[in-house]
Amino acid sequence: MKNLILPIGALALYSSAFAQQLPERPNVLLIYADDIGYGDLSCNGTSAVRTPNVERLASEGIRFTNAHCAAATSTPSRYALLTGEYAWRRKGTGIAAGNAAMIITPERYTIADMFKDAGYQTGVVGKWHLGLGNETGKQDWNGVVKPNPADIGFDYSYIMAATPDPVPMAATADRTPCIFMENGKGVGLDPDDPVYVSYTKNFPGEPTGKDNPELLRMLPSHGHDQSIVNGISRIGYMKGGKSALWKDENIADSITAHAIRFIEKSQQSKEPFFLYLATNDIHVPRVPHKRFAGKSGLGPRGDALLSFDWTVGQVMETLKKLNLDDNTIVILSSDNGAVIDDGYQDQAVELLGNHKATGVYRGGKYSSYEGGTRVPCIIRWKGQITPGVSDYLVSQVDWFVSFASMCGVNLPEGSAPDSENHLNSWMDAKQEGRSWTVEHNVQNNLSITDGVWKYIPAADGPAVNKQTNTELGNNPAEDQLYDLIFDPGEHFNVAKENPELVQKMRTELLRIINSGLHYKSLKESKKDE
Repeated sequence: MKNLILPIGALALYSSAFAQQLPERPNVLLIYADDIGYGDLSCNGTSAVRTPNVERLASEGIRFTNAHCAAATSTPSRYALLTGEYAWRRKGTGIAAGNAAMIITPERYTIADMFKDAGYQTGVVGKWHLGLGNETGKQDWNGVVKPNPADIGFDYSYIMAATPDPVPMAATADRTPCIFMENGKGVGLDPDDPVYVSYTKNFPGEPTGKDNPELLRMLPSHGHDQSIVNGISRIGYMKGGKSALWKDENIADSITAHAIRFIEKSQQSKEPFFLYLATNDIHVPRVPHKRFAGKSGLGPRGDALLSFDWTVGQVMETLKKLNLDDNTIVILSSDNGAVIDDGYQDQAVELLGNHKATGVYRGGKYSSYEGGTRVPCIIRWKGQITPGVSDYLVSQVDWFVSFASMCGVNLPEGSAPDSENHLNSWMDAKQEGRSWTVEHNVQNNLSITDGVWKYIPAADGPAVNKQTNTELGNNPAEDQLYDLIFDPGEHFNVAKENPELVQKMRTELLRIINSGLHYKSLKESKKDE
């Protein structure tokens, strides 16, 4: 226990608009996509590709048009989601070594800890992005790697092994080691063929994408030219572990199957479950199963969207089959905005056509512009949530405290410092959301929005990521201010015309930065006692 409190009884009453006693604790299923932009899903208006299972989910719940992840890249978004703290407050949460130690330490109180303290079975399946082990580069991938998700509140984990990249451009499938880890141990490893990983030099005799392009079935466009696994070159070097290596086209099936298995096993317990289902789709390398290959008309990226929709359909059908449909809160969102070419020649750019992956929004993954953090978001709870559309500002960082309120959990002092209780706004499309949210780009430059206006302070950094052709929003010469109601695409900088508003938003951003209620671990707290 990381918490000395916890008088958990019946589910607490909702505040204000939801002053009603709920019959029992609902299950919570969080489906977290990778690199899916606001405009990628048909529920948000795209006609280029159909995602009917997501559409159905949206029609039965609340679809948010102004929902934000905490950062424009994977690791800091996931850190903020699990800890309730903006990642920019912590060193080592943005750029980590390819074989990084676990970024969230066991002393840290997480959303999984909260659900566990509320009597939930907790699980994480899929992509992790948050490191493993105690020391960077010292993991023994052939044993039990600790710390792992079990040490921060998850009863069960089935995750992709690789950890955050040296440059925050990659996720996990495009890096070594290309194996799954179940409860901290490599799945299917043969003791006679151990796996070895290096991010500094290749192992003798092992082919690479750079030196052996003839062995590749998908060529890299930038980077991603080191060890070859499944005919695809990755970031990082490895050898061995042949029996445990995944096949990219089967990753979605494996993640979905283990998510379903966790849900089914939860039925053996009288306790509800919290499942953090983090899909590989649609991150590179995009190698969808043959069921989806060539079906979207948009190439592998579009086909991966079909694969993601299939996963959603499979887990929703499982809930229905197990009679859990009415007592499960389902949340669907993404870790950052869209990116088209992110390191492989998969025709994503050539076949994009008129599809707008970020919708009307400028930028994308890595960017300070809205396309970096404005993401798809749906929440559904049959019989409890009235379907609708919310245009109010909401942030993923608030899931922590909002669900703690729902579960009646008193949080340890200092935990989830940036998370706010907006349970009402998550459960009712008519309820207002946040006053402000801070956004975080790949250069660690911050911006702020109140949902109507967007302020991007003058900051150093490249204007464009030339590898991905993404506008980053960095401008060292001038502040930027955009009217998101009349100019959602952020085309017209009106900072000079609105100096008082610029000053107001600058002041608010500085207040939030300087107000940082910095979390103290239990070890630190005990030192102060």
